[in-house]
Amino acid sequence: MGEERAAKQPRLDTEAANVIIQLESDEGVAAGPALSVPHTVTPQQLEVLLNGLLQKQEKMPYSFYIEGQELAGELGARLQKQKVSVEQSLCIVYMPQAVFRVRPVARCTASMSGHSEAVLTVQFSPNGKYLASGSGDTTLRFWDLNTQLPQFECKGHRNWVLVVAWSPDAAMVASGDMDGTIWLWDPATGQALGSCKGHTKWITSLAWEPAHKALPSRRFVSGSKDNTIRIWDASTRRCVCTMSSHTMVVTCVCWGGEGLIYSSSRDTSINVWDALEGKLVRTLKGHAHWVNTLALSTEAVLRTGAFDHTGKCPRDPEETMKVAQQRYDAVVGSQPERLVSGSDDHTMFLWTPSTSKSHIARMTGHVQLINQVGHFGSV
Repeated sequence: MGEERAAKQPRLDTEAANVIIQLESDEGVAAGPALSVPHTVTPQQLEVLLNGLLQKQEKMPYSFYIEGQELAGELGARLQKQKVSVEQSLCIVYMPQAVFRVRPVARCTASMSGHSEAVLTVQFSPNGKYLASGSGDTTLRFWDLNTQLPQFECKGHRNWVLVVAWSPDAAMVASGDMDGTIWLWDPATGQALGSCKGHTKWITSLAWEPAHKALPSRRFVSGSKDNTIRIWDASTRRCVCTMSSHTMVVTCVCWGGEGLIYSSSRDTSINVWDALEGKLVRTLKGHAHWVNTLALSTEAVLRTGAFDHTGKCPRDPEETMKVAQQRYDAVVGSQPERLVSGSDDHTMFLWTPSTSKSHIARMTGHVQLINQVGHFGSV
């Protein structure tokens, strides 16, 4: 008798157009009236239908269940497989799925006050735990990013602090000012280590020798409005080399990982220098106006040295250099280091300066001058 009764129950006719369904929550609350839907309806289509019935501003993902089993394909195929009766409206239970969204930053997470004049330059430490800031109030400040509180206020400059640069081992910070003086600081104590004097006009840019080339960090390079580039020994605070091929303001300097130093200028040129002897290797030309900014494809790994994403690095100098070299090699791969330049002529040029003086790409699109470029790569 049971088999005869089951045989008499209406089954889904694959030629039939529609199935009557009722969407309910897992608590038994109906989402609108019973609906007639095609037997070919899918969970994705049911999700669109449900979001419309619930009138949610943000569309939510849902999963659907028939007699406790999740619907993964077409409704008709499931009903035939389970031999579900369609004599009455079919109850389909919906359940919201977990939503993981990356929301845009729409508010300030912290405000760090302390400078009494405009903040002109900032830079994160290589381990990502601290921040150095220079200001028009002639001070340099160190900040703890975990607490967003100032650690040290460093006084020594007599004019605006225009640029700061952390050494890749995080042991020193160099800061340059409007008078052309460079000060060196110990970020662990906030104490001044001494000043470097030689430039006759303000400092425009600073860069340290990479960690895989030398540790502890000792040498750094500076660019100035006096048209010169100088290499300094941080331990003696003396200039070891002066390079003066540019005929106008030096706007930016970068110390690359291949033993080369790059400098841009308002004379529209980019010079490539040998970092050991200070000799001019080649000049890169192509821009029709001032070259304002430079960025290396390796700048992230050069700045962080041997520090990993957790802010840790080996304590042994030899091991630290080895790790820094491994991180650098992983970023470079089989390609030479690349350099990008931005100019007042509204264009950017891409170069491989260690191998050629010709650009490999000219990038257009900006309708005004380019003041800053940066490279975002994995480290």
